[in-house]
Amino acid sequence: MNYKRINNITGWIVCIIACTVYIMTMEATGSLWDCGEFASSAYKLQIPHPPGAPLFVLIGRLFMIPFDPAHAATGINLMSALSSGFTILFLFWSITHFAKKSLQKDNVELTRQQTFAAMAAGIVGSLAYCFSDSFWYSAVEGEVYALSSFFTAIVFWAVLKWEDAVTEEQKRGINGHFTGADRWLILIFYLMGLSIGVHLLNLLTIPAAVMVYYFKRYKVTSMGTVIAFIVGCAITGIVQKFVIQYSIKGAGAFDVMFVNEFGLPFFTGFAFFFLLLAGGIYFGLRIANKNNWNFLKLSLWCISFMLLGYSSYVTTLIRSSADPAVDMYNVDNPVSLVGYLSREQYGDTPIMFGADFTAGNVVGEDYQPDYVNEDTYIKTKNGYEKKGRKQSVTYHPEDEHLFPRMWDAGNEQGHADYYASFAGITKDPKSGNWSNKPSMGDNISFFTQYQVGWMYMRYFMWNFVGKQNDIQG
Repeated sequence: MNYKRINNITGWIVCIIACTVYIMTMEATGSLWDCGEFASSAYKLQIPHPPGAPLFVLIGRLFMIPFDPAHAATGINLMSALSSGFTILFLFWSITHFAKKSLQKDNVELTRQQTFAAMAAGIVGSLAYCFSDSFWYSAVEGEVYALSSFFTAIVFWAVLKWEDAVTEEQKRGINGHFTGADRWLILIFYLMGLSIGVHLLNLLTIPAAVMVYYFKRYKVTSMGTVIAFIVGCAITGIVQKFVIQYSIKGAGAFDVMFVNEFGLPFFTGFAFFFLLLAGGIYFGLRIANKNNWNFLKLSLWCISFMLLGYSSYVTTLIRSSADPAVDMYNVDNPVSLVGYLSREQYGDTPIMFGADFTAGNVVGEDYQPDYVNEDTYIKTKNGYEKKGRKQSVTYHPEDEHLFPRMWDAGNEQGHADYYASFAGITKDPKSGNWSNKPSMGDNISFFTQYQVGWMYMRYFMWNFVGKQNDIQG
């Protein structure tokens, strides 16, 4: 047999092993956390907590069809088991892709020994992940992480298939943007759009995909590699903010205008916005075709298919309008969908720049609370009615710095008390003031010791070393 056939057969054997293990060990009902909410949401197509998972709900409902209500959770657990098994399949093929590239010289067919080495690498790597603690847990319960991992695996595998297709084209002297191989890129963006309806984890494949694209299409330099990585991170941010949030925000603004000012039904402005967007993409494609701007053409097709995949969120609006029992955030209109997708109910946490837990709200002539110039609305029988304005708090400049790690606005869960204990800071029981502020060294120490050491490395090592016990902490 040739390498391709051996690779396919071995991959399917590994997939069957993974699926069998996960099905044999999957939960009989629901685990005691979000799984019950997701199972209930899927069974009656209801609305889970922000930012939602409409595609997960739809696919989960299909898997629940053979089961009666008492055993409906079994169906969604089965979906997780099978999607996890297929994640292992695409992981296997991704590993053997790199193994083959490492072993193959001058496009000479691999020898038996080299083929065995490539298959061994794929088997060891994929099964190590298959039996890792974190992945096995998500594979046997009705949570979004199993299906999200499947989309992540298939997207990265598709990136490697694009690379193979470009290699074949280059052998035939075909180069440039928007060639036949780039159909894989359009598929990748469609899958990414679909994956947004499950979990946002899949977006983390974008920087890796951009790096593969750069190495294949451009002459590689050190500075070019750095720029490509920055571009990949920027595209991830653009998708996160503009595609996922601002597209819906714009559609919501149009809907408010069409309902309140023109007296049209709800969702009219929402539909008009996306028709306008489709028209803009259409004319953009015509201009790109006329001027042979192939990179623009490719970009517009990728954006179009990502939005098509992302359209699974329309089902959230439809089902919320039916007022189901589980209807988190009451997403029955485009305006509410904006807050739902941006997870407003969880508050805002500074990531790159901000204050520490010791910073108080600033009140004074120079630093008044900053009211964002944005009204909020609520849907009523008479249209959209204003319910207030969004507000953000301004802090003293000396309380803000780069890379804040020790932040808690309210201390409802005792986070500020923990930070204070970690940094050796005390609080005056009479005035309620902190004795001092965390230093930059305290922030870095908390990041390295707690966030990296305790919350990442310890968790990472569970997968390959094991746990001492099941006692928290």
